[in-house]
Amino acid sequence: MPYWRLSGFYFFYFSALGVLVSWLGLYFKQIGFDAAQIGYITAIMYLSRIVAPNVWAWAAGYSGQRLWIVKLASLLALISFTAAFFTTDFWWLALVFLLFSFFWNAALPQVEAATMQHSLGETSVYSRVRLWGSVGFIVVAIGLGPILDVTSYWWVLPSLFVCLLGIFIFSLIIPESQAEASNEVAEPLLRLMMRPRVAAFLLVCLLMQASHGPYYTFYSIYLNESGYSGTAIGLLWAFGVVCEIAVFLWLHHVKRHIGLRHILLISFSLAALRWLLIGFFPQQVWILIFAQVLHAVTFGVYHATAIEMVHKFFTGRHHCRGQAIYGSISFGIGGALGSFYSGLLWKQAGATMTFAIAAGLAFFAFIIVAVFIRPGNSGDVVASGPGQ
Repeated sequence: MPYWRLSGFYFFYFSALGVLVSWLGLYFKQIGFDAAQIGYITAIMYLSRIVAPNVWAWAAGYSGQRLWIVKLASLLALISFTAAFFTTDFWWLALVFLLFSFFWNAALPQVEAATMQHSLGETSVYSRVRLWGSVGFIVVAIGLGPILDVTSYWWVLPSLFVCLLGIFIFSLIIPESQAEASNEVAEPLLRLMMRPRVAAFLLVCLLMQASHGPYYTFYSIYLNESGYSGTAIGLLWAFGVVCEIAVFLWLHHVKRHIGLRHILLISFSLAALRWLLIGFFPQQVWILIFAQVLHAVTFGVYHATAIEMVHKFFTGRHHCRGQAIYGSISFGIGGALGSFYSGLLWKQAGATMTFAIAAGLAFFAFIIVAVFIRPGNSGDVVASGPGQ
């Protein structure tokens, strides 16, 4: 298990994500973009995740050089992003971030698949590697806040460039994993995706990410407009991810007593609660802190569980495609929908109503899991754990 090489990649990848979700919106606001434009350009980045992971997964499967694809995509993401330094025009930046995200989104599904194979499908091993991504996010959230308070949000751009450079450097030293051997005749991919539990699982992943739309697109702007400093905003982001790290460390103990289905039910119910708390109580800092505690479940627990379920549903030669499909449907379609509706509603309906709609999406996902992802559905892969 190449622990530190994989951990370094996750550290810089999620550092870049931390810059994007914590601070990029404030940079766009500084250069004059309105809420709708911020929502659109964020949605454009998510839209690339619908196509990019599958294109790159096909290229990796066709060439048999999965990690070579990661190296190439990481380099092209770094190169394409540099154009953002030379323009503040909305349409040019939309094009720059479309190209950047097309390459940036290629790497993670392939590395996720490699990490799960290196860890032999064990969530506990995966979580110990993945937690370094959370550490990277925290470093960016806490480190940039005070700097941006006394300088300019322009420094978001060089910060992101450094993160992308780190991604490329670590992509050069990640070793290829051994592909899973299987003597079984692979089920056609579309038929596998249409299995009731698999289809329901992919739908609730889409809804979960869509419910995060107002949070990932406008949370920093929301706090800024509510009177919070950059330091406070960074600390709130970081605190949520600190709680996420704790979850990654003890999740395997929880799984001994709670099945994956129940973990999903808990995650969606707490997501609905979290968005209501953020939407209705922006001035109550202790409520916001509690809402960030819930990030441990609504992202940390949920994402680790989803990755394991993808690993179980999509086996053998479908494994890399399964991770790409999960990323495309969840972070691609779901993320784009979340950014799009939050951008449209933020000014017209207000922040409170936008977060209330997000809570409704999470609750809808809860209902789907309760009804359609049940133990004993014939012909479906069942995630391990008692009390599913």
